[in-house]
Amino acid sequence: MIPTKTSPLIKSLLLSILVLSSVSCKNKTEQAQEEIPVEPAAQDWTYLFDGSSLEGWRGYGMDSLPPGWTVKDSVLTFDTELGLEQNYEGGKDIIYGAKEFDNFELYLEWKIPEGGNSGIFYHVKEGYSGPPEVAPEYQLIDDENYAKIHDLTSYNSQFGAAHPEELQDWQSTGADYAMHTPDLSKKQLNPAGEWNTTKIVFTPEKVEHWLNGEKILEFVPWSEEWQQKKQSGKWDNAPDYGKFKTGNIGLQDHSSPIWFRNIKIKSL
Repeated sequence: MIPTKTSPLIKSLLLSILVLSSVSCKNKTEQAQEEIPVEPAAQDWTYLFDGSSLEGWRGYGMDSLPPGWTVKDSVLTFDTELGLEQNYEGGKDIIYGAKEFDNFELYLEWKIPEGGNSGIFYHVKEGYSGPPEVAPEYQLIDDENYAKIHDLTSYNSQFGAAHPEELQDWQSTGADYAMHTPDLSKKQLNPAGEWNTTKIVFTPEKVEHWLNGEKILEFVPWSEEWQQKKQSGKWDNAPDYGKFKTGNIGLQDHSSPIWFRNIKIKSL
């Protein structure tokens, strides 16, 4: 490049342009930063299981964990063989007993084996025969194979099912068990042995069940419709079912292996 001479006036003009340009860019950057939505702070979430510690977890109505529940490869696991090694006859559902929650958003990841069955409870209260008697349940099950492996005829016949041998919609994954059924057009369930994600949002105005990023059902707790469902089905003889507005989070043992990870909750 051939060097050239620049007059003082031109130098002054160039300097002024650079200063104005710098101020303009700074203002635009600050404005853009203000417009970026702020993600919820990490501290808003409480990890109930972080891949290592089982602190806070215990059996329903117990001071310790029932046999079979353990951590394997950073996953909360129910190992049926391990559970059978001990002479134990009590229930094996577990709760996070360190804290109760009222309004919340709960997130976790899970998988089950072929023919597997489990569930997620909330607003659990102790002093009953088990969580199902009192706590609403987000159902987890192998939709495709469960009825092929297990005989449901006798159980479903008591509820007047047209085809009692089949898995009912209120028993399927994502259902508010025996109460509200999932929207099949939005339901994308990964097959047995693959990970799925679940989100439950609870407020007195609305409850949402999410599966793999899609909202698959919504209902209003304690509404007239809710009361009618409770009094006309499985919970007709369970007066305390779903009545509590706060309680523990629970996980169900249903005599099959089950795997959970990244269990976290946020109060609303």
